[in-house]
Amino acid sequence: MAERILTGFHAVEERVRTASVQKELVSSLHIFYSKPGPRIKKILEQAKKAGVAVSQVDDKVLDDMTKNLGNAERDHRGIVIKVTGESARSENVVDFDNWLSDVGSKEEGRCTVVVLDSVTDPHNVGAIIRSADQFGAALVIMPERHSANNVNDNDVIARSSAGASSWVPVSVVTNLVRTVEKLKSNGFWVYGADAGGVSVEEGKFSKKSVLVMGSEGTGISRLLKEQCDSIVSIPTCGKIDSLNVSVATGVLLYEIYRQSK
Repeated sequence: MAERILTGFHAVEERVRTASVQKELVSSLHIFYSKPGPRIKKILEQAKKAGVAVSQVDDKVLDDMTKNLGNAERDHRGIVIKVTGESARSENVVDFDNWLSDVGSKEEGRCTVVVLDSVTDPHNVGAIIRSADQFGAALVIMPERHSANNVNDNDVIARSSAGASSWVPVSVVTNLVRTVEKLKSNGFWVYGADAGGVSVEEGKFSKKSVLVMGSEGTGISRLLKEQCDSIVSIPTCGKIDSLNVSVATGVLLYEIYRQSK
């Protein structure tokens, strides 16, 4: 049976919050905690209301449960949540074609999609998903290869997103170029983020927008860049080369959100 261990107050809280809405997930969750400080007591109260199982254990048990996680994720701070069965897979992962048929093909309303081209740092992906949640992006797309999407990465993403990964739909696709072509054929305009483009202060985003973010090392791949209707840049005044990709995504998503109001 598939199993995942998640740490971090936000990640645990959001799993409980999701289960309180989607009751079928309750049986797949089990919280383990040691000393119940104020924050943990709050989570335990939420878990009790949602019907999520809870067990008090020694810190050594929590240490053992988290020993195979990354350095940051091993800092459990006295509480973890075990997710089993199908729910151990990220419940926010959606099939792109189904999403496009259900959501992306609709004409009315604002719809923003974020495409991550070779963004391999799961901490960056988690931060981008958090911004996507805050500024109303409808979907985050990543490629199967050259991206942060394996099981260990998912744990880091869940923690780095501060729980937002439970709510923002993510699609993993085999070919980003073909995926963007499908979005364009359904009325989306595609904006690539890169130096030398139109200043975001001067540009105007479409109601249906695709924001393409490339890796900090190589940027957007050539074929994907050719699919972009416009290249946009963020004016800065610093002395280093560029913004971190997660920070840049947050700035651009805010601007898309601001223009829609």
